Amino acid sequence: MLNAAAPDPQKLFAGFESLSGLLLAVSGGPDSLALMRLARRWRASRAGVALHVATVDHGLRRESAAEAEQVGRWARELGLGHEILVWRGAKPTAGVQEKAREARYALLFDHARALGAQAVATAHHADDQWETLLIRLARGSGIAGLSGMARDQKFASGRLIRPLLDLPKQALIDFCRHEGQEFFDDPANANPTFARARWRAIAPTLHDLGLSTERLARLAERARKVDEALDWAARDLFLRAVMPEPHVYDMRAAQGAPPAIVERFLALAFTRCAGAAPDRLERLERFTQKLQLAYNNRAILRATLGGCAARLDKNGLLALAREKPRRRGAGGEPGDFRETPSD
Repeated sequence: MLNAAAPDPQKLFAGFESLSGLLLAVSGGPDSLALMRLARRWRASRAGVALHVATVDHGLRRESAAEAEQVGRWARELGLGHEILVWRGAKPTAGVQEKAREARYALLFDHARALGAQAVATAHHADDQWETLLIRLARGSGIAGLSGMARDQKFASGRLIRPLLDLPKQALIDFCRHEGQEFFDDPANANPTFARARWRAIAPTLHDLGLSTERLARLAERARKVDEALDWAARDLFLRAVMPEPHVYDMRAAQGAPPAIVERFLALAFTRCAGAAPDRLERLERFTQKLQLAYNNRAILRATLGGCAARLDKNGLLALAREKPRRRGAGGEPGDFRETPSD
């Protein structure tokens, strides 16, 4: 039986009832072990949901293989199948956490597809959201970044859900202890080499100053609403601007539109042409400024950005085409904004 203060699995997994298969990413920390136990209880009333468990062994610590094996034993005690996914090959010497995260998601999504699972569930919680928002704020993120991690998110490689996103980490630790569930503490969580560990170290001071998990969660929710409004306006502009010719847009439809909406519209256009929007917001901002200035002056603009060659003519028609591959060091990094000579 759950005690009165324990998390309610039905509320945590609400909205995911239609899933026929779910892969749980379980590392052995209290967060993911709580996820595993809560998901199993949720499944008790959702017999149609097939639960699978996987642990990614990055091979970065001597203990990782043994810890992954132990997670497998804990999973099997609960009647859940478990698989260890090993990150093979040479390990990076810089950007370790970022590269490890990319490898982890690639392995998890590949395994989910092999199992026929419709989504991957991670144990991201409210403290993770707090850290994410502060890191993005420090990097000068836009509204999309400040909306934080989503509870339900679709990527090109698969669907990711975060059922525990509203729960603080301490609640998950308390739940594991109440259940008699042992867990591992990852030493990387306190390693000052990593940015998240440094944010955690100053968390008490920031909380005292008002930057609590609750207030930043409110900021994320408000940013998410603004983000959705910008997307709505940008898609409406896209439909009004798109021309019959492939990747040609009538910029007269954007006349008078705020730059933020034009930027979103252009991101959609670049995605349609190159498969993805420019990877840095500041590049798109610079391009938008140049584009609007050229349009207002009835001037021709030629530029490259995000793997596309762009041309604005004097009539306000913007044409995009895939850019030929450019060598690094030859006129900037690939994907960078670069203005080229006009006609």
